[in-house]
Amino acid sequence: MSSWLPLHHKEYYPRSVRHRLLKVNRKALLVSIAITFFTFLHSLLRYTRPEYAHLTSVSNITAHFQWAGGISRNSSTTLESEYELGSNGTRRANAVILMLARNSELESAMTSVKELEERFNNRFGYPWVFLNEVPFTDEFKQRMSSVVSGPVSFGLIPPDYWYQPDWIDEEKAAASREQMVADNVVYGGLSSYRNMCRFNSGFFYRHPLIRRYKWYWRVEPNVHFHCDTDYDPFLFMEENDKIYGFTITLHEWPKTVPTLWDAVKEFINANPQYLPESNSMAYLSDDGGESYNMCHFWSNFEIANMEFWRGEAYSKFFEHLESKGGFYYERWGDAPVHSIGAGLFARKDQIHFFDDIGYQHDPFQHCPRDPEVRHARNCTCNPFSSFDNWPSSCLSKWERVLRS
Repeated sequence: MSSWLPLHHKEYYPRSVRHRLLKVNRKALLVSIAITFFTFLHSLLRYTRPEYAHLTSVSNITAHFQWAGGISRNSSTTLESEYELGSNGTRRANAVILMLARNSELESAMTSVKELEERFNNRFGYPWVFLNEVPFTDEFKQRMSSVVSGPVSFGLIPPDYWYQPDWIDEEKAAASREQMVADNVVYGGLSSYRNMCRFNSGFFYRHPLIRRYKWYWRVEPNVHFHCDTDYDPFLFMEENDKIYGFTITLHEWPKTVPTLWDAVKEFINANPQYLPESNSMAYLSDDGGESYNMCHFWSNFEIANMEFWRGEAYSKFFEHLESKGGFYYERWGDAPVHSIGAGLFARKDQIHFFDDIGYQHDPFQHCPRDPEVRHARNCTCNPFSSFDNWPSSCLSKWERVLRS
């Protein structure tokens, strides 16, 4: 009998009333138990399953009702403060995973996303941003949203970030494209490829969806991740004063950049103050800076600090290159542009080789060299097929420069 009833309850409470009170008490107890159980289950799932935490977060629920100006789902600026701690309770950097993709690349893009989610992001729940020069289809957005563990946004690239500027002499640019086709240069005849290279060189980090982030991991459609990454590479970069990270380094096609180094020399001769003493000139040039040896970091994989690209040195460097028109009159790629920028304006110890991340972008792959790492990270790649071993790899040169 409930202790809160008065001693002479029979005198004041008829049997029917006592029965109803006991029934109400029992229902309240069951409701309290149910609420306690579901609260415990929700808390447990929120801190052990980042995808559940994301799905049930206030920002994700409200984002379904926010659509504006070519930017869709989860673009709320509240995310930055909400995710200083990850949705699974882990400490996280202010970072984003970035993919530039077309609607027609949905299947190959999903392959890349699923692999990186399985190998890395399911543990951390970092946000994804997908960018396109045309609006993404509903199918692309719905299917991609279903496979990511963190917040996801889809953005439209502004036309002036993407298309060939009006001041470019199209007759001269067309003649260059025709010559490159005759010379069998890969993508030599494509204006769209040049648009992409220019965008990745100097504009992606200015996009409204990207601006609030400091770090990014660049991912492309149809790439593969062969090893588990059980630590946070963004935090590693931040805590060790790194600026730029890569997995593969190789030579550029000389026919795509015949005057690039001339433009570089012109800039650094006029702005020597931007070059730290311990830069990586020896990685880029075999003759003290007179010529470019074509070595670069393959930029389809990058983990880097966007504050470096947004800084004064690289911003003025890009403006100088842009003024030359070489993205269209030749076929300057974002890989040599980023590599030269990082190599000259960062210290060499601020550039990091991610030997422990197994990565493949056909036709090349990188496989961790240490067998213990391959075992611990459940790698599926063959170290004997790693591009590191090829004569055309610049890795040995990079490591000599780093040791010097």
